[in-house]
Amino acid sequence: MNYKSLKFPEDTLFLVTGGAGFIGSNLCEAILDMGYRVRCLDDLSTGKISNVEPFSDNGRYQFIKGDIKDLDTCMKACEGVDYVLNQAAWGSVPRSIEMPLFYCANNIQGAVNMLEAARQNGVKTFVYASSSSVYGDEPNLPKTEGREGNLLSPYALTKRADEEWAKQYAIHYGLKTIGLRYFNVFGRRQDPYGAYAAVIPKFIKQLISGETPVINGDGKQSRDFTYIENVIEANLKACLAPDEASGEAFNIACGGREYLIDIYYMLTGALGLSVEPVFGPERKGDIKHSNADIGKARRLLGYDPEWDFERGINAAIDWYKENL
Repeated sequence: MNYKSLKFPEDTLFLVTGGAGFIGSNLCEAILDMGYRVRCLDDLSTGKISNVEPFSDNGRYQFIKGDIKDLDTCMKACEGVDYVLNQAAWGSVPRSIEMPLFYCANNIQGAVNMLEAARQNGVKTFVYASSSSVYGDEPNLPKTEGREGNLLSPYALTKRADEEWAKQYAIHYGLKTIGLRYFNVFGRRQDPYGAYAAVIPKFIKQLISGETPVINGDGKQSRDFTYIENVIEANLKACLAPDEASGEAFNIACGGREYLIDIYYMLTGALGLSVEPVFGPERKGDIKHSNADIGKARRLLGYDPEWDFERGINAAIDWYKENL
């Protein structure tokens, strides 16, 4: 069942934190398209107002500029909210190694503030973004919930801490919490600029601009790349998950595996270019291979990703061609 056929009460209000970001703005758009109300909370530190400007005239949309590190802001944002989709966080493994204190404050304290605000405001379900980085150096593929290794970065640590805090709120306070371990999400509105940009939009932007992309490492690292539509599906289905899913975290991916070097040549082919990449040093804290077992999300969330990698990458290329 596609997420667009999910049914909520007519006056349902969703709060999307980090709602002006890549994933958050896509969630806001999907909720509005389904006919429900959405409140967007974002401090615009990494999110962009341009991502949500198209919704500003919609009477079912509200924007709050605010920081999840401030509990009062979180409390106000959660007033009257039925479902929280907590996407607010700073990403990037390398940047987290450079800025550990900030990541602790933003990604852990901010998440706990949101959990507390959701609890005090009687939110029905608290869905939050976790990450495949929590698997650390665990070598086995596919990655399976309950089999995690040593964490490799402060970013990964913040996401693991969020999962543990969410579990405590489920156990002690009865707040239904659902964690979504995203595996390399890509698609429309993902920022291609900056030193910490994700690899797919960065490569597309560089190739379109006539630059030569740099591949960190030998290009033989693999990832379970997941198109944005699958992530929207997971978030909205998680809102309606059964009680047995509460306190748990779920792999959200396609269940496939793509090698970076293959993606590079797929992009050059799609863009009609013949440009050889430059190979650079491996990035500190990066996981070599990533591939998800999505069986648990299928069973408990009804997650059934409709967008495979090829369909998603073609849609992403088309979007960047029009919007870069």
